[in-house]
Order: sequence, then C-alpha cells, then structure tokens
Amino acid sequence: MSKKYEATKPIYLQIVDQVCGQIARGEIRPGEKLPSVREMAIQSGVNPNTIQRSYTEMERMGIVEAKRGQGSFVIEDEEIVGRLQQSMQKEIIEQFVGNMKDLGFSSSQIISGLESYLKERDHHDNSLF
Repeated sequence: MSKKYEATKPIYLQIVDQVCGQIARGEIRPGEKLPSVREMAIQSGVNPNTIQRSYTEMERMGIVEAKRGQGSFVIEDEEIVGRLQQSMQKEIIEQFVGNMKDLGFSSSQIISGLESYLKERDHHDNSLF
C-alpha cells in the first residue's frame, strides 16, 4: 500500500506523522509492536533506511522504544496519546491560522468562519440520518 508523499517535507518525517496520527487515533496502542523496518518499508513503498530513520526519530521523541531482538514498540505510557493529540492539534491550528492570516483574515473573521463551517457541517452530518 504505497502512498504519495509531499515533496515539501522529508519522507521519514511524513512517516513519523502517519504513525503518530495512528497512535493519536488509538489505531496503535501504547506497548504495541510496530511493523518491522522491512515490513513497513514494503507497506510504505520506501527504502528501509527511510523507515529506520523514522523509527530512530520517534525514539528520539520518546514515542517509540527499540527492544533489542524484538523490534520497535510504542512507549507504554497512556499519557503519550494525550500529548500527541495536543501537539498535533496545535500544529494543525498554527498552520490553519497562519494560512488564514496570510490571506488577510482577522482573528474574529477566522473564528466566525470556523463556527459557520462547523455549524454547516454538523447540520449536514445530522441530516444524513
């Protein structure tokens, strides 16, 4: 299941983002083993060295630990999911607000637009049932 990667960000960091997203969503639980470097390379359609770099980066971040001879595991710390969610939320909000500010929107216009969007989306989601 190879995927297209953005040219603007190193692939190994995009893989880190993907795994962190899976952890934040609960798809990968604390203490769970990650696929081997070779398996992940095949799934991702990238070089095993890229995967190794991703795993090393996640170790540096304190998200993953390597167990000699067993593989890489998500740290067994339930708080990690909360920290990851908060960190990812902040990053997305910073990017969104930065983009909106670049387009000339004020803070109140951004908030108003977001509220309108969410109301519309909630209405649309509720009308499907």
